[in-house]
Amino acid sequence: MVRTERVIALSAAVEAITGLALVATPALVGRALLGADLPASGLVVARCMGLALIALALAVWPDRGRATGAPALRALLLYNGSIAAYLAWQGAYRHIGGMLLWPAVVLHVAVAALLALPLLGVQDEA
Repeated sequence: MVRTERVIALSAAVEAITGLALVATPALVGRALLGADLPASGLVVARCMGLALIALALAVWPDRGRATGAPALRALLLYNGSIAAYLAWQGAYRHIGGMLLWPAVVLHVAVAALLALPLLGVQDEA
């Protein structure tokens, strides 16, 4: 079994990278994820989401020598589960999606499943 702290660190790193990409190149990320160009207001919102993802990553990043807390686990579980469901809904029912939509859904489902294991009583490896 994968250690929860590693999953949290991986999720935080992916969200930080995504956040940086949204801040730096929101139009490119929008096209790759949604398959459409973002309007000017969408670029502003995308950059705001990028900053929020960077903040989330910093807030949950595991500190060496300190146990990663349940709040980080719950926050990332909620984020990964809800963003997977929302993006899947966009792709399946609204038929919106670029080349990265379904890989993003799969990644977020996998991370949410791994984060849910400790809450289901599955123990981390030693």
